Amino acid sequence: MERISTEGAGMEEVAEGVSLGDLATGERAGMKYWRVEPGATLPAHRHDHEQIGYMISGELVALVEGEEVLLEPGDSYRFSSNEHHGAENRGDEPAVGVGILAPPRGKPAWGDSQTAEADTPR
Repeated sequence: MERISTEGAGMEEVAEGVSLGDLATGERAGMKYWRVEPGATLPAHRHDHEQIGYMISGELVALVEGEEVLLEPGDSYRFSSNEHHGAENRGDEPAVGVGILAPPRGKPAWGDSQTAEADTPR
């Protein structure tokens, strides 16, 4: 068995105000711990991975295929493979949650706006 706490997730800033850390990861799925600071934007992107997740604290506005969806603590969410999505923290406190990606995913290329759009092939 592998056990990784959020304190051991190794948080890394992948875009301004957006941090990701790795939690337990297997051969078929990986879990990310994420934090989006107030006023920060998770760049819009798409990837081949199916993604499900859970909001722990704060609020986040998910931007999905041109629509806005408010995510609050206790909400779960799912992005289909290659669904265009991003998010904005319009609140006054950090938004924190976990995301599970299948198959597992490495570090995204969100630091560069050109690679964010082409995170992986469509």
